[in-house]
Amino acid sequence: MEGECSCSFYQRAKPYIAMISLQFGYAGMNIITKVSLNRGMSHYVLVVYRNAFAAALIAPFALILERKIRPKMTLMMFLQIFVLGLLGPVIDQNFYYAGLKLTSPTFSCAMSNMLPAMTFIIAVLCRMEKVDIKKIGCQAKVLGTIVTMIGALLMTLYKGHVVNLIWSSNHINTYDKDWLKGSILLIFATLAWASFFFLQAITMRKYRAPLSLIALVCFMGTLQSTAVTFVMEHKTSVWTIGFDMNLLAAAYAGIVSSSIAYYVHGQVMEKKGSVFVSAFSPLMMIIVAIMGSFILAENIYIGGIIGAMVIVAGLYSVLWGKYKEKEIEESLIVEPVKGVITGNNQIMIIVINDEKKISAAPAFSFPMLARESIKGLI
Repeated sequence: MEGECSCSFYQRAKPYIAMISLQFGYAGMNIITKVSLNRGMSHYVLVVYRNAFAAALIAPFALILERKIRPKMTLMMFLQIFVLGLLGPVIDQNFYYAGLKLTSPTFSCAMSNMLPAMTFIIAVLCRMEKVDIKKIGCQAKVLGTIVTMIGALLMTLYKGHVVNLIWSSNHINTYDKDWLKGSILLIFATLAWASFFFLQAITMRKYRAPLSLIALVCFMGTLQSTAVTFVMEHKTSVWTIGFDMNLLAAAYAGIVSSSIAYYVHGQVMEKKGSVFVSAFSPLMMIIVAIMGSFILAENIYIGGIIGAMVIVAGLYSVLWGKYKEKEIEESLIVEPVKGVITGNNQIMIIVINDEKKISAAPAFSFPMLARESIKGLI
C-alpha cells in the first residue's frame, strides 16, 4: 500500500519536478552564456554553434521516431520553416544575447516574462484573437498586457538604489553602460520570440511531426545565422572554439535549452496545459538573481525588483485570463459523438460557438513543443 501511495505521489509530482528542474537548467544557461559573452565570445558565433548542437541532437530522434508520420515538404512549408529559422535562431537569439551582454541575466529573464503579453498583442493585430471587453477573461488579458508593458518600461527607465545583499554588499556595478540599448534589444527579442511561436502554431497544424519541424528549424537557423555571422564578423578568429567556457556555453544552450527543454515542455504541456508551463517562468528569474549575485557579482536595483514584480503580476493576469476563457470554452463543448473516424485518429465533437450555432470539428492530439508553443498563451 505504501509503495502504491509513493508511486501515485511521484506521478502527480512529476510535472512539478520537471518544470522546476527546467527552470534551473534555463538559469544555468543564462549564467554560463553571460560569462562566455563577458570573456569576448561573439554572440553571432554562439547562436551558430547553439543551433548546430541542437539540430545534431534532435535530428536522429526525428528521423527514427517520425519516419512514418513526416509529411512531404512543399514550397509553402519550406518558406514557413525559413521564416521560423529567421525569427527564432537568428533574430530572437541574437537580440537576446546582445541584450544579455549589455544588461544582466536577471534583467534579461525578467524581460522574457513579457512573452504571453506580446503573443496576445500579435494575435489581436493578426485578428486571430477577438477582444471582447465584456468577458472577464479578456479583461484580465488586456489588463495584464498593459501592466506587463508598464513593468518593462519601469525596469528600462528606472534603476534606483542598489539593493545591498549580505553576500554582495561590496560588489562593483558593471552593468550601467548601454543599459537602455540592451533593454530595447531584449524587447525586440521577446517580440521576435512571440512571433516565432505564433507562426510555429500555424505551421504545426499542417506539419504534424514536431521533432522533425524543430530539427529543420534549428538546421535552417544554423545556416542563416552562419550567413549573418560572415556579414557581421570579419575576423576568422571569432570561430575558434576549444574545450573552454565558449564550448560549454554553446553545447549547454543547444542541448539543454534547445533540445531537452523542447521535449520536457512538450510532455508537460500535453498533460497539464501551457498555462501550467508558463506559470513557472518567474521561478527562473529568482534563481538567476541569486546565482548572478553569487557568481557574477551582479547588482540588483530597487527599480529592477519593482519592475520585475509588476511584469510577473501582468504575466499571471494574462495567464489567469486565458485559464478563465478555457474554462468557458470547455463548458460549451457537448458530449462527444459516439464512434471514431478511423484512418486519421479523428474524433468528431459538437461545439457551440459564440453565435450559438452548433458545428462539428475534428479534435487532434499531438505534442506541442515550446520555448515553446503559442497555444495557450493567447
